[in-house]
Order: sequence, then structure tokens, then C-alpha cells
Amino acid sequence: MDAGGFADLLAANRRYSISAPPNFDGIAHAGVGIVTCMDSRLQPLEMVGLVLGEAKILRTPGGHVTEDALRGLVLGVHLLGVTRILIVQHTRCAMAGGDDAWMRQRVTKATGADLTGFHIGADPNQLDRLQMDAEMVRSHPLITARAQVGGFLYNVDTGLLEQHV
Repeated sequence: MDAGGFADLLAANRRYSISAPPNFDGIAHAGVGIVTCMDSRLQPLEMVGLVLGEAKILRTPGGHVTEDALRGLVLGVHLLGVTRILIVQHTRCAMAGGDDAWMRQRVTKATGADLTGFHIGADPNQLDRLQMDAEMVRSHPLITARAQVGGFLYNVDTGLLEQHV
């Protein structure tokens, strides 16, 4: 099979495999689950002083708790050792720059693609959304009393994490 546009990544993976940690069990050994944004400026493990194998990381646009993220948190709490959940949004996030109509306009302007009817989940009320997501997770019947939940804002300019919820 031709690697096509992935050849550089496969070559890097071969180098990584030489020193990749073997035999991980999949448990979050620090008991941490993190929902955060897909933004490449965020390094979720490093920002809280953890290393590979210590946390479950779920990334979504804007760091919002989506149905899939919630599913991952429930499984993390029940099967993978998660006892603390951080919902981490960040400053200068495009998903907090406007609503879905605004984001669809940006995509159309940039690419010409029409995203009419496509749900994106953009929300300019970032801290309200963070509060809402944290409360949804905290009060979920399959999570409540099984894990502590906090809502945090990561400053991409300073590297500091501040708890808001």
C-alpha cells in the first residue's frame, strides 16, 4: 500500500516505536480525565504535570462536552480509573469567537463550502458554556459521586490554568 501523504508520519512512527512504552494497561493512573479543545497549542498532559498513562484525554472543538466526550467520561469513570475530571477551554479559541452562523460564514469565506444545517457548537459565551458543561458532567447520574468535576480556562499566552467552576 502506498503511504502517499503519510510517509513522513509513518517514518516518524517507526522511530517512535523503538522507544514507545510497552504494555500499558489503559488505566488513567493519576485518576484524571480531561476534556479539552483540539487546538494544537494545548498539551493536556504537560499543562497539568502528567505523563503518558496517567490520564484519559478527550478532545473536541472548543473543549465542549459533546455526546461522545460524555460517553468517554462515563467509561473512564466506570472502567478506567478516572476520579477527577477537568473540562479545559482556552483563551483565543475560535469556537468562542461567535455562534454557529458566524463559524459557517468563516468556513464558506475560506473554502467556499456551504455548511448550512451543519451543527458546529460554537458559543461566544465561553465561561457560561464552561459552567454548563461542568454542571452537566457533575450531575450526570453515571458520574455524580464517582468523580470530582472542575471547569478551567487555559491561557494560551501565559500557559496558566485557572479554575472557574
